[in-house]
Amino acid sequence: MNDPRRHAPATARNREPIFSVLERVLPPSGLILELNSGSGEHAAYMAQRLAPRRWQPSDIDENARASIAAYVADSGTENLLHPLEIDVTKSTWPIDQAAALISINMIHIAPWDACLGLLEGAKRLLPKNSGVLYLYGPFKRDGAHTSPSNEAFDQSLRMQNPKWGVRDLGDVRTEAQRRGLILHEIVEMPSNNLSAIFRKQQSEACHP
Repeated sequence: MNDPRRHAPATARNREPIFSVLERVLPPSGLILELNSGSGEHAAYMAQRLAPRRWQPSDIDENARASIAAYVADSGTENLLHPLEIDVTKSTWPIDQAAALISINMIHIAPWDACLGLLEGAKRLLPKNSGVLYLYGPFKRDGAHTSPSNEAFDQSLRMQNPKWGVRDLGDVRTEAQRRGLILHEIVEMPSNNLSAIFRKQQSEACHP
């Protein structure tokens, strides 16, 4: 029988730096919803280290969910849940609330509509004044790439799909603000990546 587990080499390189940020910024309890969990390796690594928080992985891809489910089964971690099928561009998800949303290396390998859908989901699911949206990956800053390697990566993404590409953090911030999500902190990460931590503000008022 074939092993459905996938392996993403980048996971071993970035999981500890990501964990160090998540441990500090996530709410101390509640459900953590990870979008586009991919292989499931991050979920398996983070869940037991971030207990008692419950970790809910998800992915739109059936094969990815099979990989995630295999890691869940192998982990024996009670707070790591079975993966859900979630298409972030849809207006309804099979979950209606979460203490935090996590998206690692997603919005640049997806159309811009996926980023907007993710932000809409955060608006719907996160509690006011305590909900956290965590984004990780490469970003432009003020319209410019932060490194030659990120620029080359952006070009390779757009060659694969013109709708993909490294996003400008300013654009993400603007769209987040329109949905009541305020950019609270930016953390420089290895390999020219960033952690962007948004918090849902207490007021429902949106910003231009």
